[in-house]
Amino acid sequence: MGQILGRVQQVQKEAGLHRRQKKNQQGDVLPKTFPDLNHLPPELALLILSNLGATDLCLAACVWHDLASDELLWHGLCRSQWRQVTAYNHRHEDNFSFKSLYLKLDEATLTFNADPDLGMEYLFKHNLVENSTLEIAKFIHTACHLDWQSKRQYLEKRPDVLEKIIELQDFEHQFLPNALRKFFKETSPPNDRNDYLSLLVDKFSKRFCQCNPNLGLSNDTVYVICFSLIMLSVDLFNPHIKNKMSKREFIRNTRRAAEGINDEFAGHLYDNIYLIGHVAPKA
Repeated sequence: MGQILGRVQQVQKEAGLHRRQKKNQQGDVLPKTFPDLNHLPPELALLILSNLGATDLCLAACVWHDLASDELLWHGLCRSQWRQVTAYNHRHEDNFSFKSLYLKLDEATLTFNADPDLGMEYLFKHNLVENSTLEIAKFIHTACHLDWQSKRQYLEKRPDVLEKIIELQDFEHQFLPNALRKFFKETSPPNDRNDYLSLLVDKFSKRFCQCNPNLGLSNDTVYVICFSLIMLSVDLFNPHIKNKMSKREFIRNTRRAAEGINDEFAGHLYDNIYLIGHVAPKA
């Protein structure tokens, strides 16, 4: 970064004389603290612009059109927001533009957050995501800024997509509460206990055991522990519950409900929830 600043300062000095005299249409002296990016080496100018988001980059294009429209910049922005979409497979085709793709994906995300079915229709119509279970799952699994309620609404109606999303997740060598927290962040559980929540926990339990076969925990045991963690989370972080469950009570209750659980492991489970927080935080 020091080399970059040094180069910027050097360019400022070299262009300083004529820039200090340059005036805008109103006759005011233009600011002289920021160099004209067109005077910089292209790789340095692109490095500076790579720190901008999409909105600021569009504004920068009003001054530095060619630089701010560079495909590398928009490629990076697309990947940072939507890591896996089918449209990336078409990047070698003629007239393909990452800037255009970004704008379409952004529109698709806004539409999905308002109505998930319409959002998916937009993705299919514009060939952004292939209408297949795996491609839809990869999009939802890796996309940022999808509304958690819209995501849950869509996954409740598409258990096949939910199944694929679970298969894409890796819980190997993860502590159970942390893995469950990660899973719920991805799948957005309902507020109340219902059949969908039971389905989520059941699928998570199976996947967790697949990823950690050496733990010696059965699917049923993990399933029971998960609901114990959910109940503990509600108990500890619901302000309306005055008498909080103690660590000793949680250990006793968990040991009775789940086979093969010792006091030390149950104590670590309690500590994780107490220190880190709810296993199903809302986005």
